Amino acid sequence: MFEDGSLLFFIPLFIIYIFIVIGNLIVFFAVRMDTHLHNPMYNFISIFSFLEIWYTTATIPKMLSNLICEKKTISITGCLLQMYFFHSLGNSEGILLTTMAIDRYMAICNPLRYPTIMTPQLCAQLSAGSCLFGFLVLLPEIVWISTLPFCGPNQIHQLFCDFEPVLRLACTDTSVILLEDVIHAAAIIFSVLVIAVSHVRIITVTLRIPSAEGRRKAFSTCASHLGVFLMFYGSVSLMYLRFSTTFPPTLDTVIALMFAVLAPFFNPIIYSLRNKDMKIAIKKLLWGRLEEEDQHKVLFAGHRVDLRTPGAITTVVEKVVCHVQRYEYNQEKILHDDFDPEI
Repeated sequence: MFEDGSLLFFIPLFIIYIFIVIGNLIVFFAVRMDTHLHNPMYNFISIFSFLEIWYTTATIPKMLSNLICEKKTISITGCLLQMYFFHSLGNSEGILLTTMAIDRYMAICNPLRYPTIMTPQLCAQLSAGSCLFGFLVLLPEIVWISTLPFCGPNQIHQLFCDFEPVLRLACTDTSVILLEDVIHAAAIIFSVLVIAVSHVRIITVTLRIPSAEGRRKAFSTCASHLGVFLMFYGSVSLMYLRFSTTFPPTLDTVIALMFAVLAPFFNPIIYSLRNKDMKIAIKKLLWGRLEEEDQHKVLFAGHRVDLRTPGAITTVVEKVVCHVQRYEYNQEKILHDDFDPEI
């Protein structure tokens, strides 16, 4: 036990896994229990956090077991199940990230139509559809792999069971590996293109916002999603868009750690630290209630207004009237594509 310095890897990996589980659970329950966060964007974030817990649970516990056990083996059934759940959850997250990008595009580029398009019913359908499709699309491939004959040393040179190293152990024509790579590459490229086009359009519209504060809020809204997208798809692309290119084993291990461990580790940090309302919801979840001054504040136009401040209610009413007037003005301009997207 703990030979060859495995303890040096076991303790950090164990701490990271605990942080991933607790951090994503906090984000999930903070969104679910705070009514201020019951909107499509935060709903998608909570579902994504929930998937992250199981995404890492599919691989990290077995990694930890291999670090402390002398016999580092896994059954064929266990290997297939690990591949299925790891990649199904990864597919679901990829589809959800694509959905989140489209949601942000609708919210910023079509703000007047957004409430009528992204209804709670559609939001629930998109969330459920992402998970359902992610789990169903891999079933035929896993069933096909389970019918293959395996021979040879049956040694997988990877941190977990993955398609390419498992298929290379099959006693059959390995040209199927290329077809499997093409299928995965097409799905990855499609998602990356959708997300990239959405964010380019978002940036274009955001730059047209006249006020600096409006631009800052719009960029801040998308920065978290863009950061998670770059971490997740960046490492996934390095692993699955290389086709016949081979990397050194050490680099393979580092890339696998990036999308299997490090990306889920940073996600709760990105979503909580960059979002004021999320931090307030987490504080409310952990300490039972907000501090006294926060209990007297309401969320209005992206800002928390203290109702105890003299004239606060009058200020809110004046802002509502101003927003209504701007809304009516933009309704006149929307057909000419020159409305103010800030509101």
